[in-house]
Amino acid sequence: MTIGFINLNKPAGWTSHDCVAKVRRILKTKKVGHGGTLDPAATGVLPIAVGKATRLLQFLPTAKAYRARIRLGMKTTTDDLEGEIISTQPDVKISPSEIKVCLGKFIGTIEQIPPIYSAIKKQGKKLYELARKGEKVDVPSRTITIDTIELLNIIPGEFTEVEIAIHCSPGTYIRSIARDLGEMLGIGGTLTNLIRTESCGMKLANSITLHQLEEESQSDIKTLISPTQALSHLPKVSLNSEQVKRWCQGQTVEISPQEYVNNEYINNDQRLLNIQEYYLTIYREKNLFLGISTFLANRSPNVIAPKIVCATL
Repeated sequence: MTIGFINLNKPAGWTSHDCVAKVRRILKTKKVGHGGTLDPAATGVLPIAVGKATRLLQFLPTAKAYRARIRLGMKTTTDDLEGEIISTQPDVKISPSEIKVCLGKFIGTIEQIPPIYSAIKKQGKKLYELARKGEKVDVPSRTITIDTIELLNIIPGEFTEVEIAIHCSPGTYIRSIARDLGEMLGIGGTLTNLIRTESCGMKLANSITLHQLEEESQSDIKTLISPTQALSHLPKVSLNSEQVKRWCQGQTVEISPQEYVNNEYINNDQRLLNIQEYYLTIYREKNLFLGISTFLANRSPNVIAPKIVCATL
């Protein structure tokens, strides 16, 4: 059975669901999912899971990275060019130092208010559905983390535009950063272009287009990233045949620290004792991937239990 991931470069104008549906048709399989929604106008990395890999999306690296272009001096209803223009302040001169000072205020763990036109649900309804009905919506803030934010370029014109690079946590709305940057500068701001350059450990430089995927599929070449590669950030445990049998049947397995591979805790059992939930990738002989296991710190320092079983005996 096919199992793996695709580092897809999402085209502009496509929803994430559109891309999933297209991949299903190309690979002729129903079991396809994605690792994080991108707005239709945005492009860039959209992680796609195929087959049983859909159950592994939650274990992929969580960091995101974007390259964004923001128009200063303009406010819109959606905080991007898809919405109606609320106000404009053209020909405003902003110095690079002013922009950098404001960008620096985003770095760290902060509270962010998502755009009112977003898919976040409140009382069972999506915010954009309420907004389109003209209902007044109190958008709840969320805690996010911005690791780095860098000013790449300033483009002069009737409206000054800036290009920035951002590394951030999941759940970060770049449209909100555009809006808030404009508010800090006192002139308004809106997102004009967004490219996701990294997601789930996948980078834009290594991504493929839907057209490339279709061409390779027709040649029986499937560009799938293996679970071994995609989950390489997790500690790895190899089991013997008897342990494999027990583990695949849903039973716990006792292992020794020496059985860990690429594990920072291998020589420090005390560190393991302090972990309440810790995930490991599980393999059998010949480096065959079996699935994900939970380390049971509350049971014994060397006991693991199956979490996701991707292989059968």
